[in-house]
Amino acid sequence: MSESGASDGGIPLIEPLSPSPSPSSTSTKRKRDTQAQPAESKRAAKRQRTKKPKDIDDDELNTAAGVNTAVAHMDSRLLADHVAQRTKRFEPELSLVELEDRYIPERAILDTSSWKRQRDLENLPDFLEHSAGSKKKASKLNKAAEEKGSPHTIVVAGAGLRAADLTRALRKFQTKDAMVAKLFAKHIKLHEATEFCKNTRQVFRVPQRSSQLTNTPCRRMSIGIGTPQRLIDLLNNGSLSTAHLERIVIDASHIDRKKRGVLDMKDTQVPLVQLLTRDVLKGRYGASEKKIDLVFY
Repeated sequence: MSESGASDGGIPLIEPLSPSPSPSSTSTKRKRDTQAQPAESKRAAKRQRTKKPKDIDDDELNTAAGVNTAVAHMDSRLLADHVAQRTKRFEPELSLVELEDRYIPERAILDTSSWKRQRDLENLPDFLEHSAGSKKKASKLNKAAEEKGSPHTIVVAGAGLRAADLTRALRKFQTKDAMVAKLFAKHIKLHEATEFCKNTRQVFRVPQRSSQLTNTPCRRMSIGIGTPQRLIDLLNNGSLSTAHLERIVIDASHIDRKKRGVLDMKDTQVPLVQLLTRDVLKGRYGASEKKIDLVFY
């Protein structure tokens, strides 16, 4: 059998390769691609950070009110699954054992799906009374324990400005002896919040025309409001106590202008789950004594 090529009229055994570009054109193209890559990578990273999770239905988002109405329809089991899905998405490197440690059990979450009013700032005080479970427990929302830095309720916000809004919304429960305390804001540093939690005889006030904090002898903390990482820091340094804690309220329905809530951003969801799965809290979920409820608003 002849192995002759195209020169004698036969069919070549190996087809000729496509002509290679000249070295100069290859070098120019590679240089151009290298220069374009960083800018494109930055744009792609920005899109990844700002887009909302795929399982958020736009029909459930009331952008005018800044509310994700889907949260109100979820019972305890659905909320536990919802948080677990977010953990898998934002921390894909976790092992099965680590994911189990991050899991928030259904028994920890109070089912509030029967509460039908819109979950906005205006309705938050009534929701808190409703979630207390009884008139007797609701009447204690404006009481404070004697122990320093030991609130009965912690409210978790996604940002400092939102924490300020939540604090104003819950002023209804503030009295001369019990304070609704904002534990995070641009003008309140960690060491200042630490000192506040450690001293029940002081409350920080900001004068209208001054950035300096002043001390006024008065209340103990009944409700503390902060971002996940700030609350973790205060628990870690021992200035915030869970000794008298009865509930943790997660501001889950609120969405920002980019349609994202506290569970929809890695920067807030990851520390939130780390906060909620601390050993000192997990042991009291569903307990018969010193029970702590997780309440998703």
